[in-house]
Amino acid sequence: MDILEIFLTASFWTAAIRIASPLIFATMGELICERAGVLNLGIEGIMVAGAFTGWFGAYMGMGLWGGVALAMATGMLFGLVHSTLTVPLGLSQHVVGLGVTLLATSLTYFCYRVALPEVTSPPKIEAFQVWEVPVLSEIPVLGPALFAQTPLTYLAFATVAVVAYGLYRTPLGLAIRAAGENPAAVAAQGLSVTGLRMGAVIVGSGLMAVGGAFLTMSAFDSFFFEMVNGRGWICIALVVFGAWRPGKALLGAILFAAFDAFQIRLQQTPLGAQVPYQIFLMLPYFLSILALVAMSRRAEVPAALMVPFNRGDR
Repeated sequence: MDILEIFLTASFWTAAIRIASPLIFATMGELICERAGVLNLGIEGIMVAGAFTGWFGAYMGMGLWGGVALAMATGMLFGLVHSTLTVPLGLSQHVVGLGVTLLATSLTYFCYRVALPEVTSPPKIEAFQVWEVPVLSEIPVLGPALFAQTPLTYLAFATVAVVAYGLYRTPLGLAIRAAGENPAAVAAQGLSVTGLRMGAVIVGSGLMAVGGAFLTMSAFDSFFFEMVNGRGWICIALVVFGAWRPGKALLGAILFAAFDAFQIRLQQTPLGAQVPYQIFLMLPYFLSILALVAMSRRAEVPAALMVPFNRGDR
């Protein structure tokens, strides 16, 4: 297959949307946190915890949607830990975030070994199946990509719409954005900056965990170590790429996923036999860095991002 023909196949864009789905959940979660003024570096560990608890909940008979709910609750619990330490206590968001990642990852591995001590290979579950939207799924190329996906992919795109509407069309969204730009003005209106920031981190962390659950319940049908594989860190970069706007962050997630899907197919071309495979694995990250550099130069960082707020400080 010619290299340019890869971009014209339905299977390529179907794979790109599927790869982008967990990134969309986690990126929206990180965006909510940062819009409120909190950098959540716990995202990688929270995604690992969500991947495990979602899969394990389904494995134990809670059903697929029960597993998703359990994953979200787990993420919100870690979000509560993170927000308690960083918002009212004012501890370093960098240190706390990395600590949450280490805690969530290690705790997940511990729970896996305790729950399944004799297992040599991860048990499988019946994952979400593809839902084809009648008529729309028959559109050439884009139909299978957008309208022949699992329910969690549709939910990921719906999440973008909800986050965008909530942040820019509701009083709560205005308060959250103000908490990340000018928390003193929020406090002057009688609103709780602490409550807004903690709530944003808790909800955002829940979405991150759902992104992890997508991997075990929609992309795959089991849990294995290292499956998140740095996706959390990519999502932090995607928030910057999207200039802290949901729509642009969505495009960034799809762009990275397209790079990833492209490198997989590129290895199957004659070029793949001549170039070391490590080059192809590096390609999506390299191209994403170039795009990030180009976009971030015009990005406006929330003014109060990573800035602790004490009510007495005006």
